[in-house]
Amino acid sequence: MRFQRHLFSTDSLRRSLLKIATFAPVGFLLSFLLPPRSEARMMGVTSHVQCAYTTERVTLLSNGVELIGRLYLPTRLSQPAPAVPLLGPVAFVKEQSPVQYATRLAKAGFVSLAFDPRFHGESGGEPRRYESPAAKVADLKAAIDYLLTRPEVAQDRLYLLGVCQGANWAIHATTEDPRIRALAIVAGHYLTAAGIDDYTGGEDKTLTRIERSQQARAQYEERGEVEYMPIVSLDDPDALLPRRPIYEWYRRWEDRGPFWEFHGNWENRITAMSEAELWTYRVDETVKTLNKPTLMIHADRAATGATEPKRIFAQIATPDKQLVWLGNSVQFQFYEEPETIDQCVTQIAEWFNRHA
Repeated sequence: MRFQRHLFSTDSLRRSLLKIATFAPVGFLLSFLLPPRSEARMMGVTSHVQCAYTTERVTLLSNGVELIGRLYLPTRLSQPAPAVPLLGPVAFVKEQSPVQYATRLAKAGFVSLAFDPRFHGESGGEPRRYESPAAKVADLKAAIDYLLTRPEVAQDRLYLLGVCQGANWAIHATTEDPRIRALAIVAGHYLTAAGIDDYTGGEDKTLTRIERSQQARAQYEERGEVEYMPIVSLDDPDALLPRRPIYEWYRRWEDRGPFWEFHGNWENRITAMSEAELWTYRVDETVKTLNKPTLMIHADRAATGATEPKRIFAQIATPDKQLVWLGNSVQFQFYEEPETIDQCVTQIAEWFNRHA
C-alpha cells in the first residue's frame, strides 16, 4: 500500500505542475525535467526484467587498425553459441541496419557482432569515409578472429550476414575463409556490370564516374589530398546515391546532439576515389567460387531489382542454397521495418541452425 500511495502522489504532483504551467514556457521545461509516467512508477523500485541479450562495446584489430563494435550476447548461455559478424550498406555505420539484425539474432541465440569497418564511424583508418572492398573483406576476417577469442562462441559455428552492398563483401569473405560455415545475404546491392549501369544511368555514366574516381586516387597518391563527394544529395549529380528515396532515408542520420547520439557517426560524404573500386567489382564472378551454404533473401523492389539477384543466385556454385522472396518489399523495409526484418531473421536463424 505504501508503494501505491507513492505512485499516486508522484502522478498527482506531475499532473498538477503541468496543469499550472500549461500557459507558460516553463511547462515545456517541466515536461523534460519531470520523470515520465513510466519512470515515476519505478522510482524507488529495482527492476528485475531480464533482457534476451546483453550488449558489450568491443575493440578489435584489423591489419593493425582499431575497429569498434557492439557485441550482442544471448543471456543465460549454458554452452558456447554460434556467432555472426554483420556488414551493412555502402558507407554504413553499425547503428544503422546492422544493429537491427544483430539484436534479433542475439534473441535467437546467436552471438552477434555489429562493427564499424575501417575508415567509418568510431573505427580507425585514414582517409576517412574511404570505401574499400579489400578492407571490408579483411575486416570481416578480423571479426571472425575476434569472435574465436570469446569463450561464449562455439568455435565451429561461425556464420556471416551481409545486407545491401555488404552482401558483396560477405560473399567474397566466405569464398576465402574456411572458418565460415554458412552465409546469408539480404536485399543485396549486387555489383555487376548490368546492375551498376542501371544504377548510374548507363555504361557511359559508369565509365565517367570510374575515370573521375581514378583521377581522385592519383591526386591522393601524389599529393595526399582527399577529394570528397556527398553520399546523398538532391542537387549534386555527383553524389554517390543521388535518388530521392535514398536521400530521404539517409538524411536523418546526419542529425547530431544529445538526442541523436544513438545514430552513431554517419557522415554524408565519401572519398571520390571509392567509386572506382565499387563500380569495377564483379560479384557475379565471385559467386562462381562460392561453395558454402548460402541463403539469399530479396524482393521485387529491393536493391538491384527483381531480375539480377535471381541471375546471381543461379550462378552460386554450391547446390546447397535457398532463395527467399519477400514479395514487393522495398529496400528500406529491410533496413528498419520490424515485420520485414523479423521475417528475415527467422529465415536466417533457421538456415544457420540447419547448418550447425
